[in-house]
Amino acid sequence: MPSVEKASLSASPRPRFLRVPRIPSLQELHKLIRPILVMLPAMGLILGFGMGIVGGGQWAGTIWAAATVPVLSALLIEIVASLRRGDVGLDIVAALSMAGALVFGEHLAAVVVALMYAGGQYLESFAERRANREMTALLARVPGTALRHRDGRLEEVPLDAVVPEDRLLVRQGDVVPVDGFVAAGMAVLDQSALTGESVPAQKKAGEPVMSGVTNVGDAFDLSATHSAAESTYAGIVRLIEAAQASKAPMTRLADRFAMAFLALTVVLAGGAWLWSGDPIRALAVLVVATPCPLILAVPVAIVSGVSRAAKAGVLVKGGKAMETLARVKALVIDKTGTLTHGQARIVEIRPVVGLSPEGLLQLAASLEQASKHVIARALVSEAQAMALDLLPPIAVAEVPGEGLEGIVDGRRVVVGGVRFLSQRVPNAARAVADGHYPVGSVVVAVAVDGEPAGLLILADPLRSEAARVIDSLRRLGIARITLASGDRRDVAEAVTVGLHLDAVHAELTPDRKIAIVQEEKRHGPVMMVGDGVNDAPALAAADLGVALGAKGAAASAEAADIVLLVDRLDKIPVAVQAARRSRRIALQSVYAGIGLSVVGMVVAGLGYLTPVQGALIQEAIDVAVILNALRALWGPEPS
Repeated sequence: MPSVEKASLSASPRPRFLRVPRIPSLQELHKLIRPILVMLPAMGLILGFGMGIVGGGQWAGTIWAAATVPVLSALLIEIVASLRRGDVGLDIVAALSMAGALVFGEHLAAVVVALMYAGGQYLESFAERRANREMTALLARVPGTALRHRDGRLEEVPLDAVVPEDRLLVRQGDVVPVDGFVAAGMAVLDQSALTGESVPAQKKAGEPVMSGVTNVGDAFDLSATHSAAESTYAGIVRLIEAAQASKAPMTRLADRFAMAFLALTVVLAGGAWLWSGDPIRALAVLVVATPCPLILAVPVAIVSGVSRAAKAGVLVKGGKAMETLARVKALVIDKTGTLTHGQARIVEIRPVVGLSPEGLLQLAASLEQASKHVIARALVSEAQAMALDLLPPIAVAEVPGEGLEGIVDGRRVVVGGVRFLSQRVPNAARAVADGHYPVGSVVVAVAVDGEPAGLLILADPLRSEAARVIDSLRRLGIARITLASGDRRDVAEAVTVGLHLDAVHAELTPDRKIAIVQEEKRHGPVMMVGDGVNDAPALAAADLGVALGAKGAAASAEAADIVLLVDRLDKIPVAVQAARRSRRIALQSVYAGIGLSVVGMVVAGLGYLTPVQGALIQEAIDVAVILNALRALWGPEPS
């Protein structure tokens, strides 16, 4: 066996004292600054009151102003950035009230507004930060190195060092690193992550192999035809990046009220100033108008919904995803590994007369214990699930990818494809020629002591909950449901018989899946559900991507907005129900909070409230709407 050595393709590592420190990204700076912006006004508020108690009240205003300035500065920077993008939000009202309070010496009102604003911003980003910590990198399943034949040895080289015509060794369990063809040996490949085909494909010498598929058979040699950057998997990654870049940003629920509320605030504050000639009245209106019911109530309700979904095994990546989930009107769903389990299972056992189904499976599975083939593992798993006693096989001979024969309990057993059996057992072909087999199924023939003994039929059936989930989503208001599969059309249509689908699309490439998602957007916000690498671009392109993270590919989990942490589709209606309840409660809080704020603004404009009194009244409104928003966390369990 050739030895394996690490290729020395790069210079020695840079000395530690020469390494350039990494500059934090803007997002990382926000993560560091936001907690500080909450702490500063909170500590300033407490310290100012403390100074008043110990006789230093003359310093209270200065302390409150100093605690407000950092929050106001950060807010102004964000407003400028938003205006450059063409976004006008409620943050402008908060900035006007803080700046006005500082200008007119109402420092207590200023620091209260600063605390509420900073707290709301921190809370709004909490769910997204927490979810992102649990996400895997997009290229987690792609090998970073490859084993290359060179001068009679195997050398482990970086993936980007592989060039066309290199001969690589792909071991069992490895992900194929680059596009190529089988140079030697028989390749048994799990292509479900790329094509959606649930049954492994067998590739002989000279046949092409795509990067990103998994070798589930014995090791084989691959002759590279493309570099890693030009291979199939890299192309899918580029599709994901392009889809994410072109995805239209969803407007936050709170921002939809921004323009109307901002206009009303300016009119009332300006009117009060002009009518009375007193700028303090305008300031009181601004303080009461500080949109804390929107800044706080909406994220509290949405984050509560995110928490409820997490308890059900659904990881929602932030508040925007939760808001979008509540508004979904169309669903595009994958087949293999999503509507189905993504692996072959026994759907029927057909023994000959005199042999029970359990007896046929016991003999076949006992022999298959000696094989590493994926179908062999499926038969053994089924037998173990039925609590059958598996006997040790002896004198086993296997033809890789075709079948095997051996002795089980003193009986000569042959298991394999129809052609394999026909070569060893007379009349075997006639015994399996008649009969109907499910579309897309795999037929495993069994012979015992030189006679045909029966058939084991394997397929990738629908999940037991699939029909119930589709109907539940219909009742929840998703009007359009479409299947988008990379599998063969006849298989897709046969498997989905009885499901209430509006359209079935099959034999789709990743870019065609993106096109289907874009077409469905005319019906409203689109949710895409999938699990494989080939689904990742469509997940990124949809308004909302949902990935099955329990067994799915890392690329789909990274591209999606929501990840199911348990391998069950019935968690999707639970998440939709939680999202819609959270949005409903958030809207209730918004309407109530804005209504009370408008009343307070009118009272302040008439001169019956000072800025500090307005800030305290606004605090009372905040408490009321936050308590209402928390109902999204403590309400009844979604059904």
